[in-house]
Amino acid sequence: MFLCTIPRYFCFVILKNENVMKSVFKSITVAGLLLVSGLGMANKAAVHLNKKGVAKAEVEKNLIAVTLEPVFIKKGDKLLLNLLNLTQGTVLLKVYDSEDRMVYSETIEGEIVVEKAFNFEKAFEDEYTVVVVDKLGTYTETMRIR
Repeated sequence: MFLCTIPRYFCFVILKNENVMKSVFKSITVAGLLLVSGLGMANKAAVHLNKKGVAKAEVEKNLIAVTLEPVFIKKGDKLLLNLLNLTQGTVLLKVYDSEDRMVYSETIEGEIVVEKAFNFEKAFEDEYTVVVVDKLGTYTETMRIR
């Protein structure tokens, strides 16, 4: 109830004092003109006509194709894998020995970030190939254990 009386009070005070009323009216008019002219200039700058005469936004949402390969980091007998899987598709991880025998396999689904540590400390002396397959491609890294 109290909030309903506030606008009435201000209108009464403004109407009694003509100078305040003129000042408020001028301020509102100037603010309105600035707003309308600013919007008009923004529309004029952002829209142009293409060859067919159809209005087209000058600043369009351009999607950048990000093709990030996985990052492999070797630390001693450990291999760390980090993959940014923006498609959130299925990622296959496989490890093969030098005779093309699969020694490890894993399927990861729906993860944005795929992180995996491969520990070869107890592995036999050999050359191992880590294969990462996602929607964007197939990536390999070789790890030699001595």
